[in-house]
Amino acid sequence: MPEFTIIKDIVVILLISIPIILIFNKIKLPSIAGFLIAGMIIGPFGFELIANVHEIEIMAEIGVILLLFTIGLEFSLKELAKMKKLLLFGGGLQVLITILVSTSLLYFLGLELRQSIFLGMLVSLSSTAIVLKLLSDRGELQTPQGKISVGILIFQDLAIVPMFLLVDILGTTGEIDFISILIRLLTAVGVIAFILFAAKYLSPKILYYLARTRIRELFTVGIILILLGTAYLTHNFGLSFALGAFIAGLILSESEYSTQITAEIIPFKDVFNSIFFVSVGLLLNLNYVINFPLEVVLSAIGIVILKSVIIFVLVLSMKYPTRIAVLSALGLAQIGEFSFILAQQGGKLLGEYSNVLLSSAIITMIITPLLIRFSIMVADKSKSIKKVKDTLDEKEKFEGHVIIAGFGLNGRNLARVLKETGIKYIVIEMNPDTVKQERAKGEKIIFGDISREEVLHTARINTAKVIVIAISDRTISRKVISIAKQQNHEIFVLIRTRFVDETEDLIRLGADAVIPEEFETSIQIFTRVLQQYHIPLNVIMQQVNLLRGESYKWMRSEKATPKVFSHLDEILAAGIVDSFYINEDNIWLGKTVGDLHLRNKTDATIIAIVRQGSTKMNPSANDLIQSGDTLVITGTHKAVDKAFELLSVESGKSI
Repeated sequence: MPEFTIIKDIVVILLISIPIILIFNKIKLPSIAGFLIAGMIIGPFGFELIANVHEIEIMAEIGVILLLFTIGLEFSLKELAKMKKLLLFGGGLQVLITILVSTSLLYFLGLELRQSIFLGMLVSLSSTAIVLKLLSDRGELQTPQGKISVGILIFQDLAIVPMFLLVDILGTTGEIDFISILIRLLTAVGVIAFILFAAKYLSPKILYYLARTRIRELFTVGIILILLGTAYLTHNFGLSFALGAFIAGLILSESEYSTQITAEIIPFKDVFNSIFFVSVGLLLNLNYVINFPLEVVLSAIGIVILKSVIIFVLVLSMKYPTRIAVLSALGLAQIGEFSFILAQQGGKLLGEYSNVLLSSAIITMIITPLLIRFSIMVADKSKSIKKVKDTLDEKEKFEGHVIIAGFGLNGRNLARVLKETGIKYIVIEMNPDTVKQERAKGEKIIFGDISREEVLHTARINTAKVIVIAISDRTISRKVISIAKQQNHEIFVLIRTRFVDETEDLIRLGADAVIPEEFETSIQIFTRVLQQYHIPLNVIMQQVNLLRGESYKWMRSEKATPKVFSHLDEILAAGIVDSFYINEDNIWLGKTVGDLHLRNKTDATIIAIVRQGSTKMNPSANDLIQSGDTLVITGTHKAVDKAFELLSVESGKSI
C-alpha cells in the first residue's frame, strides 16, 4: 500500500545503518560520513531505494530536534551567559564578515546584488547537527574549540530569524513593509524571553510532579511534551524547531532530573540522527555532480577555504592559540542544514545556482569528519603565532610545585585546596578572559597552550613535582605526557579523561594516573548504595581502592576478575554499629531514651550518647535526648535500619 512506503523507507535506512556503523567504527571514522554517503547511494539520484524524500525530511527534523535538545542538556543558562563574548563577538562577526566577503566575491563574479547577498547568507551558516554530534562523540564540547563552535553555531541559529526577514525583503518587488518586519523580529525575541522566564518558574514544578508519580512512562511522555512543545512554539513564531529544542535542553539542564532525562531521550536521538544524516545525502543530485564536477568541486573548496580563513582570523583575534583557531576554523567550514531551509524560502533568488550550491553544500558536510581529523594534524604541527609572555615573577622560586592545566571546575577546586595547604602551583589556561580575571585576583596563571614546550617551560616544568591535566582533550593529553616526561623524568602526570577506553593508551604513553569520569561516577554510586546497607566503611574503602588500583585495569577488561567482597553474607548478617545525629527539629527532643522503646520496636540498642565532645556509655532509660546528640546504635543491619526509620519519623506522623 503506497501510504505505508514510509515504513519501508525507514527499514531501508536502519538496515543500511547497521553495517555502516560497524564498518566506520572499524576504520575509526565517524559514522556521520557513512550515513551521508549511504543517502547518496540509496536516494532518488542513486539506486532509488528511497524515493519519498519529503517524509524522510520530516523524520530527519525530529533527529535535529533531539540532537539539539541533548546538547542543551550538557550546558546551562549560566554557562551560556559566560559564553556571551564567543556568542556575540565570535558568532556575530563570523556571520557578518562571511556574508560581506561572500557577497563581494559573488557580485564581482557577475551575480546580481540580491542573489549575492542571499548566497552569502547561505554560506555563512554551518551545520549545527554535524559539528555538535562530532564534538559530543569526541568528548570535546567543554574544550576551548568546543565552546567556540557552540557559541558561533548558536548565534547562527539565532540569525536565522533576521535572515528569513531579509529574504522576504530581497525577494519582494513591491514596497517593503518595515513595520511588519520589525514586529516579527520583536515577536521572535519576546518569545525566547517568555520561554526562558516561564520555564524558570514552571519547569521545576512540572518536573517535580512528574517524578513524584514514580511512573516512568508519564515522566518520559512529559519530557517529550516539554521538548516538542517548546520546539513547536518557537517554530510558530518564526524561529527554528532546533533552536526551541536547544532552549528546552538548557532549561531542563538546570534541574536535578537532567541525568534521567538524558537517559530517556538518547535512544530516540541516535535512531533519528541516523535518519537525518541519511536524508541529507538523499538530496545530492549525483547526475549533476557527474556532469559538472569542476563547478561543484571548486565551489566546495572555495566555501571551505573562505569560511576557514574568516573563522581562523576571528579566533586568533580573540587571543586564542593557533591550535584552537585551526580546530575551530576547519570544524565549522561546511554549509549547514539550516541553509537548505533558508534556500527553500528564497528559492527564486537561487535560480540556476540551486544545484551547484546544494551539491557543494552536501559535499562540505560529507567531508567535515575528515576536515576535523585533518585539523588535528595541522593544529599539532602549527606554531604559536603569539609568543607566550612569562607573567611569573622571575625572582620567585618554583620548586616541587603543581602545574594545573585548565581552570574549569576541577582546576579551581584543586587550586583552592593547594592554596589552603600552602603548596605552590601554576595554572595554564587557554581562555584569555579567564586568565585576565584570575590574574587580577592574584592567581599564578599564564595564558598558553599546555601542549607547547615553551608554555610548559614558562610554568617551570623542569622543577615541578606534579602536573594535572584537568581538561578533557585526548590529543592535548597525549602531547603533554610526552613533553612533560622529556623535560622532567620524575614528574608525576595525572590526567582527567571522560571515557575509560582512553585510560590504557594514556598509561602506556607515560601517564602516572588517569581518572576517568564515568567510572568515578560509578564508584560514587555504589559507595552511596552500600552506605545505605550499613556496610562498614573500611570494607567499602577496600573495594574502592581495589577498583582504582592499577588505573581501573579490571574495569577496562572483560576477562579480568576482580576480588569481590569476601563473605558478604556474613557481613550483612553480623551486628554493626552506626550513629544517628539528633537535629533541632527531631520529634524526640526532650524525650527520654525509655520513651523510644527502641529495643522493643526495632531490636536495636543505644549503647552510647555523644554530647559536646564527651561520651556517655550505656545510657539509662531516664536519660534525655537533646539537640546535637549523636546516638551510637548497635544491632543487625535490619534492626539498625528500623531504628533509623523510627528516629527519622516526621512531625505529625504516627509512631
